[in-house]
Amino acid sequence: MIKVEHLTKRYASHTAVNDLSFEVERGEIVGFLGPNGAGKSTTMRILSCFLPATTGRATVAGFDVFSQSLDVRRHLGYMPENVPLYTDMRVTEYLNYRAALKGLSGSKLKTRVGAVKELTDLRDVENKLIGKLSKGYRQRVGLAEAMVHEPDLLILDEPTIGLDPNQIRQVRDLIKDLGQRHTILLSTHILPEVEMTCSRVLIINKGRVVASDTPANLPGTLRSAGNIHVEADAGAEDAAAELRKVRGVKDVAPVVAAASAESPAVPAPSGRGHGFQEFELRVEAGADPRLDIYELARARNWKLRELSLRRATLEDVFVEITHTDAH
Repeated sequence: MIKVEHLTKRYASHTAVNDLSFEVERGEIVGFLGPNGAGKSTTMRILSCFLPATTGRATVAGFDVFSQSLDVRRHLGYMPENVPLYTDMRVTEYLNYRAALKGLSGSKLKTRVGAVKELTDLRDVENKLIGKLSKGYRQRVGLAEAMVHEPDLLILDEPTIGLDPNQIRQVRDLIKDLGQRHTILLSTHILPEVEMTCSRVLIINKGRVVASDTPANLPGTLRSAGNIHVEADAGAEDAAAELRKVRGVKDVAPVVAAASAESPAVPAPSGRGHGFQEFELRVEAGADPRLDIYELARARNWKLRELSLRRATLEDVFVEITHTDAH
């Protein structure tokens, strides 16, 4: 559905996209991730025929985005991060207008506008001025407009920005449902949404692809397998120093108690002292030293209140890959 080959976009002072190549197959929901300034929005604007590239080639549904832009536009719906809407138009009026611009007419136009209003839950505001709508409803109008002509491909740039948790869940479920009929390229900073929604993840940094795999497989590429949370009373012993000696443990960090309205934040413990202390342990890939930690606590007569493993997440992958690539 999408094929990008050696795509580059240069501006006077910097290169936004640098020799970028990737493919998206028909029927995939692909998370397109990267830190701010990585080139995500530039790439999506190029694919959507809003911006020319400096060099390289990109096709959508087999059509070249540079020489066959009208054909490309018939096959895709694009929702930018900041949705440009006519705020003095009513919701139905605006969707009718946009559908007509995309070549719909008569009963087909009426049917499709009605369908997208149902899909995006806009019936309650269909006669309201767009300028009077909340941020959440404006996002829904933008999404409805992007898919009113039943495109093969949807390119969504931060579709849940400004939405509350309930609205985010609704949009997530909608995207998963749309994925049964459309190919979707989704850019967002809400990484748990990507894990629950996308079949594959592309991570770019400095205009290049630095990772591509399923959300389930990517954590296996990390040098760290995740974190272990330990809460223990080691008496007068230096618990942090002893935990660092355990095989498979890369680092030990004392946990700082969160501040509350009634009490100030508690300073991070040194690892030595009476009372329960909490630690976050970074462990090596493939290692699970919980049994060794339990044996250490039992041998030293520590009181152990918690010993739990937090598996590496997509967020861990994102941070490690983009941070490493930046240095």
